Amino acid sequence: MQDVDKDFVVVGEILKPHGIRGELRVACHAQSPFLFDAVPCVYLRPGPRTPRPDPLAALGPGPLRPAQVARARKQAPTRPRRVEVASWREHKDLVLLTLTGVADRDAAEALRGQEILVRKADLPAPEEDELFLHEIEGLTVLLEDGKRLGVVTDIMLPGGQEVWTIATDDGGEVLFPVVGEFLVAVDPEAGTVTIAPPPGLLDLYLDGGGA
Repeated sequence: MQDVDKDFVVVGEILKPHGIRGELRVACHAQSPFLFDAVPCVYLRPGPRTPRPDPLAALGPGPLRPAQVARARKQAPTRPRRVEVASWREHKDLVLLTLTGVADRDAAEALRGQEILVRKADLPAPEEDELFLHEIEGLTVLLEDGKRLGVVTDIMLPGGQEVWTIATDDGGEVLFPVVGEFLVAVDPEAGTVTIAPPPGLLDLYLDGGGA
């Protein structure tokens, strides 16, 4: 999950419609799609891939001043819109989501590219020694010998496998697969996570192989 502001967390992205009955193909960023059962509702807002009309078209024909163009292209913040989850099911590495009021393909198509958010206040309490994914971003990454490697800047879930993007202190980047045997300790109070990368992983990225 990605932390978007002080109140909401991004837990998914609507990719496109599925079928003709309003189902949505969703890339889920949560650790488990069962999160959709645990929250009272979700929220939608335009994402980076949401189709948008040309903002200059509304200004009409004729020459435009630079200030007019700048104002038209400046996107006003969009307030998340509350919706209820009617049902969901897993499909390969995606989630097929049905939202209340989205009953056909046209309604589903209108939501293409939208981000799915939940309120932080609605998140279920984590188990002891557990963290939500958005709480891992920003943690300092240490190696087993205590040496600092960098900072977790992003979390991806390709094919359901959790992968951390670690920005190293020397300006590099490491993609770290989160597997139990490679994860030594997480200390949220200290703001650190200690890892034992698989053999050759750091050499691959820090010697230029990941560039």
